[in-house]
Amino acid sequence: MKKFSVVMLLCLMIGLFNLTVLADSISVYTSLDEQLARVVFNEYTAETGVKIEWVRLSTGEAVSRMMAEKNNPQASIWVGGVGLGHIQAKDSGLTIPYVAENAQYVPDNFKDEDNYWIGIYAGPLCFVSNTQRLEELGLAAPTSWADLIKPEYEGYIQVANPGTSGTSYNVLATMVQLMGEEEGFEYMKKLDKNIVQYTRSGSKPGKNAAIGEVPIGIGYAHDQVKLKAQGYPLVITFPEEGGGYEVASISLIKNGKETELAKELYNWLLSKKAAEIYASFYVVPFRDVKLMDGAVPISEVNTIDQDDVWAGNNKERLVEKWNEEVYSQH
Repeated sequence: MKKFSVVMLLCLMIGLFNLTVLADSISVYTSLDEQLARVVFNEYTAETGVKIEWVRLSTGEAVSRMMAEKNNPQASIWVGGVGLGHIQAKDSGLTIPYVAENAQYVPDNFKDEDNYWIGIYAGPLCFVSNTQRLEELGLAAPTSWADLIKPEYEGYIQVANPGTSGTSYNVLATMVQLMGEEEGFEYMKKLDKNIVQYTRSGSKPGKNAAIGEVPIGIGYAHDQVKLKAQGYPLVITFPEEGGGYEVASISLIKNGKETELAKELYNWLLSKKAAEIYASFYVVPFRDVKLMDGAVPISEVNTIDQDDVWAGNNKERLVEKWNEEVYSQH
């Protein structure tokens, strides 16, 4: 009987230990650069002891995954990803509002007025060109949207698919806001003639340009600045007509299993410590921290008068139209 009691006690202790381990972990979807995500989440675990179980998804993939899991969410927080995707998630009833203590440090125009999402850093769209490939081809780096549709760039440009990439949807939304819908789609059809491949992830064109797989990519400036700092032969240019920009954001997922722990992570992601980590990856966070050489604040480039709410509300319609009128002809 005594032996049985000891065994039962051990089983109970093991069960309680497992429950504690489960309670001190958070399931996360992230659209941050994979290396950045690893550093951020490892630092949080080191500081708090809370384990982060994370899956890296592009913005479009994250929204699609949350849609599919709406009745049984498998994550409690979405970290990173273009703000347009977070607006779509809010409008689809996939997220919940939360006012974190550190939200006070983020300007009002970079967070949701109803507190469903909040930005952690911003970065402008840009063109990135491999200087060695350009020299071989006798081409100059593009400096405008008009340049990209010139015949000499045919087959030399890579961009992501706006159905899977928030970066590329930002390009599509930018052209519609800059030119109007009819003219914007005519532009996208002309651009399509020069696109060699549509990638799944918005950061992939820059990486492929870095290794010379393609001469020119379209993406966000911080991704390209980081690659250039690593020694790749790249030149970064910005569209003179004006470009859109990313507001990398975070949202709490509705009915997540670890909501209270996720709120603590949410607040920490808005801390100065977290901002210092973001900045070390060449992005420009909203907290006042030292930036890396070459980092490009959106205040230093020509940007459009971007309407994120409009773009978020019209994403499904515009992507479907792009698929029918542009991608189907590729």
